[in-house]
Amino acid sequence: MLWHTLHQPTTLDEALQLRAANPDARPVAGGTDLVVEFSRGVRRSETVIDLTRVPELDAITLDGTTIRLGALVTHNDVSASSLCREHAAPLAEACWEVGAPQLRTRATVAGNLATASPANDTITSLVALGASVVLASVRGERELSLSDFYLGVRKTALAPDELIREIRVPAMARDERGRFLKLGLRRAQAISVVNVAVVAAFDGDTVRDARIALGSVAPTIVRISGAEAFVAGKRLDNDVCREAGRIAAAAISPITDVRGSADYRRATVANLTADALRQIAERVPSPVPADPVLLGARQPRAARAPFSGTIETTINGASATLPNAAGKTLLDALREDAGLTGAKEGCGEGECGACTVWLDGQAVMSCLTPAAQAHGAEVVTIEGLAGTASLLENGLHPLQAAFVFCGAVQCGFCIPGMVMAGAKLLEERADPTLDHIRTGLSGNICRCTGYRKIFDAVQAAAATGNGRD
Repeated sequence: MLWHTLHQPTTLDEALQLRAANPDARPVAGGTDLVVEFSRGVRRSETVIDLTRVPELDAITLDGTTIRLGALVTHNDVSASSLCREHAAPLAEACWEVGAPQLRTRATVAGNLATASPANDTITSLVALGASVVLASVRGERELSLSDFYLGVRKTALAPDELIREIRVPAMARDERGRFLKLGLRRAQAISVVNVAVVAAFDGDTVRDARIALGSVAPTIVRISGAEAFVAGKRLDNDVCREAGRIAAAAISPITDVRGSADYRRATVANLTADALRQIAERVPSPVPADPVLLGARQPRAARAPFSGTIETTINGASATLPNAAGKTLLDALREDAGLTGAKEGCGEGECGACTVWLDGQAVMSCLTPAAQAHGAEVVTIEGLAGTASLLENGLHPLQAAFVFCGAVQCGFCIPGMVMAGAKLLEERADPTLDHIRTGLSGNICRCTGYRKIFDAVQAAAATGNGRD
């Protein structure tokens, strides 16, 4: 068991009362950081407060010139939001760079902030945007700038009885432009070696003022005031961008770790900072598509029976009761309690995608999902995938049949997760491009390195209509 007691409040007041009564408890939403920490024995607690049923925390709104992000807003929510893409571009770009679709459906921006890692992408963008956090408790609320919220590596000003209720982001004005860039060791599922976020206000082609923030170079996200002052009053030509990058690199004292040496980080900072400024000057379009691959849009949160310790759920269209699974991950509950062994554990950390299932219509990493979040929900596993198709091929979902026809199965260990991610992609995209397929499967690792036939299988299933009405 990862925890002994899980509370599932349905109102913010109830959540705050539980937080006050259980100061050692860990709040959880997406679980993508917390479950990993618990599995590693880091900051464990006997009690968890699951916030995912609190509707007050689940919205993106514009209040005057301030964008408000509730504590349950996910990275996919931000990437898919036209409001965020237009008025908080660096944040949308950072959210789009985080993990892979199955993680972005679950991971919340507030959770990213609370984890307080200096490599977390959204923190850098929010610092550049001048964001603040609203902390709530039974004692009331307080709003802190991010510079006051962060006290060191994985240290914040959150009191034991407080929750992050909301993130407030000043909407970028018409004369402002922004960009977020990161360097990771691979194209998806990569922790930043270095990241940079820039927001600049212009008078014509001249920078009036700028905010430049760097991540993964210090114990917390840092602003580079020297580079900000240097670009003010200048046009961002190549020489100015290059010099700003040099100033930024000279201002930091990064560490050497497994992802990169200090010298490598300094060189990267110089190049990334210059490139971000150059892209802003040239008005390079944002890399976030207007219709991003999500692997399942968020469904409206329906009223559900209160959770009292026994999980009552629907798995592959049939009702299921899991009385002893509340302290487990969804993956372990499916395998050990429901007897469904199609989803596999390859890493236990959301890195490989072999455990992908659908939870309320979204593809998720079940190794990182608290099982209790399936209470009152609908789960689909590889064993039940054929039941979601309107047209079968020899009893198989068309994508399963395409995997067989294209010889994409190989050793088979990763295939259940590949098929579940690919089938969800085909629900979103009737005729996916190769880029769509690469994005949709970016959270799934093939141990046999045979991606070409896997991509072929998705394209072949799309050509048959992939079993939908």
